[in-house]
Amino acid sequence: MRKISLFVLMMLACAISVAQKDVTTFLGIPVDGTKSEMRKKLIAKGFEPVIIDKNEMFTGEFNGTDVQIFVATNNNRVYRLMICDENSVSEADIKIRFNKLVRQFENNKRYVSFDKFEISEDVDISYEMVVHKKNFDAVFFQEPNPEKLDSIAIQSKYKDKLMEKYTLEQLDNPTEEIQKDSEQIVRDIIWDVVSAKQVWFRISEFAGKYYITMFYDNKYNQANGEDL
Repeated sequence: MRKISLFVLMMLACAISVAQKDVTTFLGIPVDGTKSEMRKKLIAKGFEPVIIDKNEMFTGEFNGTDVQIFVATNNNRVYRLMICDENSVSEADIKIRFNKLVRQFENNKRYVSFDKFEISEDVDISYEMVVHKKNFDAVFFQEPNPEKLDSIAIQSKYKDKLMEKYTLEQLDNPTEEIQKDSEQIVRDIIWDVVSAKQVWFRISEFAGKYYITMFYDNKYNQANGEDL
């Protein structure tokens, strides 16, 4: 494996640990642990617990807006915080709020995105949602934590994936196809790290009024069929 391309070496040098400890955070709180642990941390941040129909949520202010927070778990491990605007608004106002939120995320150095999400003035939100069943979503990813860099773990995973497909002799004298494949493996490993820290939001509707629903997700704790 002496002849790994310069591109691969550079990507490995910049790669962030795949350790599950580097998870999405909400107001500095890791989206992880048990529901009772999350409850204590939300209360410590000033959110008040409220019981409705035997289900608990938390109310308070977030990013200048009154919100309701719901905690989702899998096997008693938190995998999502859902944050909903407490007050709904008109179609015109939700477009302004959505676009403002998009710009706030775009201007925040702790987030990256791979698309543009602002809604143009000529878009009829209600028509698109009702007739075309369109979701107005915006997806961002929290930057990996550089303090949790683990290049050894990254390189080990990279080597294992290569060895599943090629012999040592092939890797010592890689063809152009093997080189391209090795580069794609690195991209996939890094994407696994980045995509695990997803924060996204969408426009929701109820009774002709609109509000924002935001999701802070921890991919590592989501169900992946292990209980089937």
